[in-house]
Amino acid sequence: MASVFIVEDDVKIRNELMRLLQKYGYECFSSDDFANMPQVIFDCGPQLVLLDINLPVYDGYYLCREIRKSSRIPMIIVTSRDSDMDELMSMNLGADDFVTKPYNTQILLARISSLLKRAYPEQPNDVLLHRGLELDVSRGVARFHGKETELTKNELRILRLLICNKGRILSRDEIMNDLWQSEEFVDDNTLTVNINRLRRKLEGIGVTDYLTTRRGQGYMV
Repeated sequence: MASVFIVEDDVKIRNELMRLLQKYGYECFSSDDFANMPQVIFDCGPQLVLLDINLPVYDGYYLCREIRKSSRIPMIIVTSRDSDMDELMSMNLGADDFVTKPYNTQILLARISSLLKRAYPEQPNDVLLHRGLELDVSRGVARFHGKETELTKNELRILRLLICNKGRILSRDEIMNDLWQSEEFVDDNTLTVNINRLRRKLEGIGVTDYLTTRRGQGYMV
C-alpha cells in the first residue's frame, strides 16, 4: 500500500481526496500545521505528496522548494491556478507533475500511479520500505533520504522483524525467539543494547521516533 500526504487547506476538498485515495488502496496523511509542513511531511515519511499552491502561512511554491532541499520525494501540484506560468514555476521548483482543479478523478489516480511506478520501480524481496526508511537486507544497510548506515546481524534481524510486523507491538520474547533462530546467544540485556544501538544508528541518518517502545509490552514501528 503506497502512502500519500495531502497538503490542502480546504477541509472539504482534502477529505474528499482522502476518501477517493483510500477507496483505491492508498494510505493517506494530512496536517493543519502549515507553519511546519516540510518537517511534518518528513516525519510522516510518505511515498508521494499532493500539494496545493494557495495555502496559509507559506504557499505551495515555498513548500516545494523547501522539500526539494533535502528530499526527492515525488510531488504533484494539485491547484485551481491553471496558467502556464504556474505550471512552469512548479516544475522549475521540483514538482514532478501538475494537475488543475477541478480534476478528473480517474486521470488524477492514473497520474499518481504512474509517478509512483517511476519513482519506486519494483523492489526485490530483500528491500523493505516503511515510512521513508529502506532496509536493504542483502547488504545489511538502512537508508533514509540518501543517507545510509550499516547494521550488525542482530540489528538487521530486529529491524527486519519489526518492519515485517509494522503497526503491531512485538514483545521482547518474540524478538529474542527470532534472534535465537540465528544461533546468536541473546539475553534480555543483549536485546536492550541492540535496540539502543539501532536507535542511535537510525537517528544518525535522520530517522527520529521510528522505533517505539511500549512499556511493559514491547516494540513497534
